[in-house]
Amino acid sequence: MQPDTRYAKSGDVHIAYQTFGEGPVNVVFVPPGFTNVEQWWEEPDVTRWLLRLGSYARVAMFDKRGTGLSDRVTDFPGLDQRMDDLRAVMDAAGMEQAALLGNSEGGTMSALFAATYPDSCRALVLCNAYPASTFAQVRLEQSLEYIRRAWGSGLSLTRYAPSRAHDPAVTRWWARNERMSNSPAGAAAFARMNHLIDVSDIVSTIRVPTLVIHRTDDRVVSVEGGRFLAKHIPGARYLELPGEDHLPFFGENAGDISDAIEEFLTGSRPPVAVDRVLSTVLFTDIVGSTEKAATLGDHRWRDLLDHHHAVIRRSLSRFRGREVKMTGDGVLATFDGPARGVRCACAIADEVRGLGIDVRAGLHTGECEVMGDDVGGIAVHIGARVAALAGASEVLVSGTVKDLVAGSGLRFGDRGSHSLKGVPGEWRIFAVER
Repeated sequence: MQPDTRYAKSGDVHIAYQTFGEGPVNVVFVPPGFTNVEQWWEEPDVTRWLLRLGSYARVAMFDKRGTGLSDRVTDFPGLDQRMDDLRAVMDAAGMEQAALLGNSEGGTMSALFAATYPDSCRALVLCNAYPASTFAQVRLEQSLEYIRRAWGSGLSLTRYAPSRAHDPAVTRWWARNERMSNSPAGAAAFARMNHLIDVSDIVSTIRVPTLVIHRTDDRVVSVEGGRFLAKHIPGARYLELPGEDHLPFFGENAGDISDAIEEFLTGSRPPVAVDRVLSTVLFTDIVGSTEKAATLGDHRWRDLLDHHHAVIRRSLSRFRGREVKMTGDGVLATFDGPARGVRCACAIADEVRGLGIDVRAGLHTGECEVMGDDVGGIAVHIGARVAALAGASEVLVSGTVKDLVAGSGLRFGDRGSHSLKGVPGEWRIFAVER
């Protein structure tokens, strides 16, 4: 009954995935943190739930890098790499567009993917998901203590599926799932990385049809996490059901959850016109450009600008950035992943110093209006204001960017709260340390 496991290549990493079902709807099931795609089929309730999904959809599900049957990695990935892995699975499965079904931590990445790639995301279902670790029912220290003392015992089933915690067969299955998903050290690293992620500021930019499902007394993620998502995702439907189980396969209303997902994904809906998309915006400009131009003269200044533009375009190509326009002595560019944007800005700042100039750079992630080849909106204004605060060779980012690159290995120094001209409120600004 179990489908074959295959591998999708994401950069240098192999991502284990399976496809099953023959329905007309493409669905990518983005699971919680600790999985093994082959082990999951050994529990009958999980099998029934997955086969129900496959009865009306063609489904792909996968193990995240560093977990299950996917390649182990030295550092756990940030959301940029996780989105790349999801894209690689979709490509390998031949899915140009799919609905995303994200459970638990898998919902965080699914939400970011839906906002960033609305053309590739037909719909979004978030089940017992959360935008930030502040909605976790168990503190990080408690999770790490469990991993240290009892990983592989299955005792965490009392939180993930308390309705089945006294079933010896399910407990043995869950214990084996812990062991086959990750080692204790790997599980601890994964927990620490997830604790840092926060997508609260970007969920309002999601424009695809969205269903949020949450159980009222979920022991892993507070119901307030689901309520937050439903409140802040425009037009989202919200279904709150009784129960304590975090995993949707278990509990008396597991069938009700399946019913709601099927009705949502198979009902007819008009296509969504995509004119707004989540992007990371980068602004750079040359420090002291007026004085430099006056010193060099028009001809030599134009030669210097040509070299400067070449450096920027090489870096954008390397980090998959899109040049929106050159702004005289700088650039406006966008990225589909914030960590790539930050690294590109650092590369530009470092390389142009060899030309005898310094640039300042600023980044923000937010919803941008798509206007042909140009972009606009408040996110663009914020990016420009952040860049204006930077000093020579400094790369500054908004707090939104910092929250989204957790787990990427980037380090930041706090530059305090600032008022940005024309933008309401106070904004936390951070400098990239390199």
